[in-house]
Amino acid sequence: MPATTEVKMRNTLFLALGISSGIAAAAFLRRAKLDLAGKVVFITGGSRGLGLLLAKAFARGGARVAICARDSEELIKAKELLSGLTNDVLTIEADMTMREEAELAIEKIQRALGPIDVLVNNAGVISVGPLESTTIDDYRSSINTHFWGPYFATMAVLPQMRRRRRGRIVNISSIGGKISVPHLLPYSVGKFALTGFSEGLRSELRKDNILVTTVCPGLMRTGSPRNALFKGQNEAEYAWFSVSDSLPVFSMNAERAARKIVSATQYGCAELVLSLPAKVAVKLHGVAPGLTGEMLGIANWLLPGPGGIGTGIRTGQQSSSEISPSWITALNERAAKQNNEVI
Repeated sequence: MPATTEVKMRNTLFLALGISSGIAAAAFLRRAKLDLAGKVVFITGGSRGLGLLLAKAFARGGARVAICARDSEELIKAKELLSGLTNDVLTIEADMTMREEAELAIEKIQRALGPIDVLVNNAGVISVGPLESTTIDDYRSSINTHFWGPYFATMAVLPQMRRRRRGRIVNISSIGGKISVPHLLPYSVGKFALTGFSEGLRSELRKDNILVTTVCPGLMRTGSPRNALFKGQNEAEYAWFSVSDSLPVFSMNAERAARKIVSATQYGCAELVLSLPAKVAVKLHGVAPGLTGEMLGIANWLLPGPGGIGTGIRTGQQSSSEISPSWITALNERAAKQNNEVI
């Protein structure tokens, strides 16, 4: 047999063995589905939107749920909305971007409900506007909320998870944490930080039998645009954002998204990208980042230019127009009422 043929056969054999070993390792590392009955689940930003829907989904699975938010009135309303599903709901008023408050929240939960089995870092803030309207405070706020908040909560919960050698940590990032989106630059910067932290954390904590899941949703119909922050031509910015967030083709039913996140948590999945458009965008960006950048550049031309209130800030509720709210945004308006987004 010629030497070159022998080398090719040997290389093919090694490749086959490598693939077989990889499949075997994946099967070995796969964990059984986590039974939520009686488990303690802590969700930051759990008083409204996706956080509230996650609290409902975990409660339906039999979990004992703790939620936190900065607004006490939102927490009271959220507890009422959850009362029909479970009596095991603990509400905590806390700012998770402050280390002391994050650590105190974890202590309160452990004293009231016991060790935390699942931590869901969900709290977020959305600021929408062109680059010309953004300030250093917008970036600072995003980093504080999307990185430091999850970091403080994670570091506070890790000691007891390590002692028990089990736990789940779920970080709700975004498609904006995979692809930087025009007019959402501060938001994307914070979410990119969270994605990097979450992916590295999974590798670091495998040895402790703690599984970390990174969730990157695309647009979801949670009703959140009315509480997002808008700059520049705020009414026009709110119009495009709320309409995009309402269209069934581009956005995902938030209750369905919550169920998928809970399932991914139970199975300890490494990553979950939600909505078909988000999955397609991530794949395209992976193989052709230059093309993605050019397409987003074209999209940016279609978005409102600078002007309006400039670096001032208005909420979606303060930025209504003939376009939003209207029949086009009806699905999101309905979701806002259901998910405690209406103030």
